Amino acid sequence: MNDVTSSAPLSQGGSHYRASVVKRQLILVSLGVALFLSLCLDLSLGPARFPLDEVIAALISPDSVSDQVRVILWEIRMPVALMALVVGASLSVAGAQMQTILSNPLASPFTLGISAGASFGAALALAFGVAIIPAAIDYVVPINAFVMAMITAFFIHALSMKRGVTIETIVLLGIAMVFIFNSLMALIQFFASQQAVAAVVFWTMGSLTKATWPKFWVSLGVLAIVLPLLARHGWALTAMRLGDTKAESMGVKPKALRLEVLVLVSLLAAIAVAFVGTIGFIGLVGPHIARLLLGEDQRFFVPGSALCGALILSIGSVLSKIILPGTVIPIGIITSLVGIPFFLFLILRQKSSSW
Repeated sequence: MNDVTSSAPLSQGGSHYRASVVKRQLILVSLGVALFLSLCLDLSLGPARFPLDEVIAALISPDSVSDQVRVILWEIRMPVALMALVVGASLSVAGAQMQTILSNPLASPFTLGISAGASFGAALALAFGVAIIPAAIDYVVPINAFVMAMITAFFIHALSMKRGVTIETIVLLGIAMVFIFNSLMALIQFFASQQAVAAVVFWTMGSLTKATWPKFWVSLGVLAIVLPLLARHGWALTAMRLGDTKAESMGVKPKALRLEVLVLVSLLAAIAVAFVGTIGFIGLVGPHIARLLLGEDQRFFVPGSALCGALILSIGSVLSKIILPGTVIPIGIITSLVGIPFFLFLILRQKSSSW
């Protein structure tokens, strides 16, 4: 009799867990469907507009549409639309894992200075032709941005290893890096020519319009490499949300894990910013939406963050085309307008509740 009564709560707990898993899977599927619809809408918009059924037909069977439609959709718009998905996913996953390893809801590539470092590296190339790696002249802007982003990440980590440095100090250090790089950017613009200043300003606004198939494949390749590496530490990263002490009691090595994850997410953020410029707040907003929908379990949280980030940037790409018909607004402006109110909301919310 006791065995029967004791097994009842276990059975109910198992049923509740399975229902929770199914619910999260349905949420991921719903996000995927919304992402596909947003992609189709993004492809349909432009100087020449196409109905959604024609876009879907071109995606399923390119030979079923005219040569003009196929060239516009597949050669001109598709790299841009897909780049929005990959960059959004990369920045959101990077922000999600930064928030996890630093236990801070305001952590992201944008707020920790990694994006600002990348912008500074790109500005050196755009304004003065300075190449951090002289052998790579043809790709000097993205390579400069990538190298400076990685240098910034390693600098922050090196200082974080000093005795007495807390997680809050790391975040404050990242904010300080943002101000330092912004000041250096202003100095570059002061000494650069008017044409160079215009190029720097446009690049720092963030734009998907210069996306190409090679850039897309590189970005997708990096994302495809990093995601399995992060998934390998899924359980340990979930444990990190309990704090370093409890994580260590479970066999996790927080310092080593924090370094590895920081390198991986910096790689994601650096590649994204190197190709499309500074796009802020995706790494902040995407993870929070995923956390509200799916919780902290990394099995669902990471793919949810990727889908949310991709969806936000895809919707931003759509808005950039329809706000002013005939003009494509830089995507970084759109994401900032959405992200700044959300950023203020998080600051006010953090004061009234522990995260």
